[in-house]
Amino acid sequence: MDILYDCDPGQDDAMALLTALGNPNKVKVLCVSTVGGNQNINLVTQNAGYLLAFCKQHIPLVQGQAGPLLNQLHVQAKAHGSTGMDGSDSLNKYAYPVEDDNAICFMANILKKQSQKVTIVATGPLTNIALLIKTFPEIIPKIAKIVIMGGGIDHGNVTDLAEFNIWTDPEAAQIVFSSPLEVIMAGLDVTEKTTITKKEIASLQFGGPASKMAGNLLHFYQKSGEQFGFTAAPVHDLVAMEYAIWPEFFEAVPANIKVNTNHGDAYGQTYIAKGKDENKAAHNVLIKKMTKKLFFALLQKSLQFLDQKLVN
Repeated sequence: MDILYDCDPGQDDAMALLTALGNPNKVKVLCVSTVGGNQNINLVTQNAGYLLAFCKQHIPLVQGQAGPLLNQLHVQAKAHGSTGMDGSDSLNKYAYPVEDDNAICFMANILKKQSQKVTIVATGPLTNIALLIKTFPEIIPKIAKIVIMGGGIDHGNVTDLAEFNIWTDPEAAQIVFSSPLEVIMAGLDVTEKTTITKKEIASLQFGGPASKMAGNLLHFYQKSGEQFGFTAAPVHDLVAMEYAIWPEFFEAVPANIKVNTNHGDAYGQTYIAKGKDENKAAHNVLIKKMTKKLFFALLQKSLQFLDQKLVN
């Protein structure tokens, strides 16, 4: 499976990217694009570069939109730290080249060249993806599906109703959900229940360089999560990537997912349309749960592959 990975690397995006890189027999990452979200665009691009350099990759990295289509960006230093990906001091010694091209044009050119359809995995605000769809509608047939982390049907985490990625750019999210593409949503309803324990995180210190680095990032993330009431770490973005690679391990249902773009208490809320509109968009899919207890095991196996690669 070929993927484009669009992200705003904090710790949970890092686990998603490491999982993709750790399964080259299943996944080919065509490029990594960044978007302003967890932190400002320069920091999240730097974080993505650190990870790619650490893992000795040669995947194109391209910097995308600095902020939402209409609103001001509000970063999440409280959750992810001042760098957007605190927890592993050794990463900042790495450097990685960033493409000069505009990210939207760069992704479109990649898609145009592909003979097979490509999956987009997006784990930050959907600004880049919305612009890609609107600017280059001719590439829509080249996209197999879009798997996102964002939203929540039962609740939010920035407001009572809205999750951060969608709340940051609701207008972009609505463009993506209302497109003719299959859009699969890993929202808070599943990601907050799909967690990694402190014991599992500690076990990574017995592995190789990738495992230890991931363990350090997750240790910070788990401790940070305690301020929000979590004991185990809900590694949100990893759910989307694992679904993209192993959908057979999840339960998901068709749903007509909408985004509230009316300013007010419900701004940025994702909800399932009811009544006459309920079944109009069966191409949208809501991930309900992971049906097998493999969340950490799949990450651990991916890291072990990278460990072997890095020490050889």
